[in-house]
Amino acid sequence: MKSYYFDHAATTPIHPDVIAAMIASMQQGPGNASSIHRFGRNAKHSLNQSRDKIASILDCKSNEFTFTSGGTESDNLAIIGAARAQALKGRKHLITSAIEHHAVIHSMEWLAKHEGFDLTIISVDQQGYVNMAELQDALSEQTALVSIMHGNNEVGTLQPIEKIGELVHQVGALFHVDAVQTLGRVPYSLQQLPIDLMSFSSHKINGPQGIGGLYIATGTPIEALQQGGSQERKRRAGTENLAGIVGFATALDICVNKREKWQPFVTNLRNRWVELLQQELEKYPIIVNSDLEHGLSHIVNISFIGVDTESMLMNLDMAGIAVSSGSACTSGSLERSHVLKAMGLSADRLNSAVRFSFGMGNTIEEIEEAATIVASIVKRIHS
Repeated sequence: MKSYYFDHAATTPIHPDVIAAMIASMQQGPGNASSIHRFGRNAKHSLNQSRDKIASILDCKSNEFTFTSGGTESDNLAIIGAARAQALKGRKHLITSAIEHHAVIHSMEWLAKHEGFDLTIISVDQQGYVNMAELQDALSEQTALVSIMHGNNEVGTLQPIEKIGELVHQVGALFHVDAVQTLGRVPYSLQQLPIDLMSFSSHKINGPQGIGGLYIATGTPIEALQQGGSQERKRRAGTENLAGIVGFATALDICVNKREKWQPFVTNLRNRWVELLQQELEKYPIIVNSDLEHGLSHIVNISFIGVDTESMLMNLDMAGIAVSSGSACTSGSLERSHVLKAMGLSADRLNSAVRFSFGMGNTIEEIEEAATIVASIVKRIHS
């Protein structure tokens, strides 16, 4: 049976050139970047080269970029570390939106429960855009940190982070952005953006899993969460994942260099996918939950009205089509997407939503083949 992988927002296949770079790194010798002998110096050189490459692409200083184990640790370090540093100045108010990744929401809820922070969760509209008036009203001199994601992982909504950052800085608060889904896809200069902290992950851009990073603007107060050695300027103790770091830098370099040609192609894949499904299922109710004009080009969330999400995912998997929803299995029960709930979607849209996300390896030909399969499944379930 032929397989179709349309779940790139969850994780991406590793680029062959990234694999080659990682193998070369692992074969160069048993170097620890903290050791002072030749092997250690070689490892340190590779580490510095990779950090410099990433910093150059993101337009930040090399010492402003800290390597982490991935997006979740990066979010945790940014939010908990910065909140604790701000609390020392008497600021104990946090703000986030209702559609953030759980690494953000759960970190803030933990701070509210265990360390006495006040938490405000901002609502969003039906396309997932943050309520700017509500955000502005919530900001005060007590606000320590605001965390708003750049591109949503479930529906692809892109937030106006520059405008949000300007509002946040007017009250002297720090601004953190989860940019896991936009790294390499949306061009930006960290030196030009009103952002203090930004989180990234390698495995969303055809790099390895288990490696990510956190941009910490010069002068941003932050407390380390891990205690141990002095790695990463004492911000993140632990021996660096050298092969992963080399792979991360290589993946970002490839992603950015190919972006001008690749992005229009991925946009075409997504738009063609929607067009084909609408043609094949013209007699059946389907609703696009994503902003196709202004959102991320590789993500589209679609509700197949009358077809339960869990049933749809199971049938698609049996047909060789890998996709996902915003749901998570907890103790055997399907929990509906908190993102779609926050967007205020009707029950029939919420209970039938499926996310499709595209990337390296996908072609127009397989899009056309898979659309016919999806349509046949929807028709069969309806009948």
